[in-house]
Amino acid sequence: MSSSSGSSSSTWRTRVEVPADVPAVRELTLAAFGRPAEADILDALRADQGWLDGLSVVVTDAADPAGSPVGHVVLTRAYIGDVPALALGPVSVHPDHQRGGAGSAAVRAVLDAAREQGERYVILLGHPSYYPRFGFGRASAHGITLTIDAPDEAWMALSLDPAHHPLPSGTARWAAAFGIE
Repeated sequence: MSSSSGSSSSTWRTRVEVPADVPAVRELTLAAFGRPAEADILDALRADQGWLDGLSVVVTDAADPAGSPVGHVVLTRAYIGDVPALALGPVSVHPDHQRGGAGSAAVRAVLDAAREQGERYVILLGHPSYYPRFGFGRASAHGITLTIDAPDEAWMALSLDPAHHPLPSGTARWAAAFGIE
């Protein structure tokens, strides 16, 4: 996978993460969140049975000849009841590149990769004004529940092909690395 998308200041390139990207992705995740929690989750996800090849995407600035990652997103195996789904996150963009479209390019690329792999559903806990642009809506509207307390507007789900795969209902289960039982 390699795609480009334009923003007001940069053209972003997306590609599947390779092993050489791991240290740079950790550093950009630390910079993006300003704390180690999300970077530690990402490290644990790489060792988790929920890790799926081809669904960890980096974003690079096309103007950077080295192609250093400035953004990253991952989808890992999750379940809605007993139905396989994906969990989106963490999504990281280096502070120097935030609000320029790198995060959106990453999310679109990883959702496209999931569709190409035949995946059907994605769940996430995230910013309620950011993720609806990708088609996410309130998970509770589909009878999808959590085992933790979270704001209803931040608990979202997406059917990657809503015409043929309406969202199932049930309790969401995440990769163990998230620490959500």
